[in-house]
Amino acid sequence: MHTVKRIEIISDSIELPRIIRSLKDSNIDRYTIFRNVETSGISGTDDAIEMAFIVAFCPPEQVKTAIEKIRPILNRFGGSCYVSDAMEVRSTNCVASL
Repeated sequence: MHTVKRIEIISDSIELPRIIRSLKDSNIDRYTIFRNVETSGISGTDDAIEMAFIVAFCPPEQVKTAIEKIRPILNRFGGSCYVSDAMEVRSTNCVASL
């Protein structure tokens, strides 16, 4: 196991291409997108806007660059971003032991 950063982003789906481009520009290509999620925040819920949840993992040294690219998108269009520590377990090691 080794330490990685987990980046969780909640945004409307219209901004997905910009957010994904920012992740890729930061050399983060390991992410998962959950589309059409329901959220509740300060302004309550809005069924008219399709929301997305993105979770990405990267080495700690890459997170600052990614956040600098994502923050302007969220500031302009709304959304939330959370960064936390995580431990990655390489799954290829599990396959090799079968």
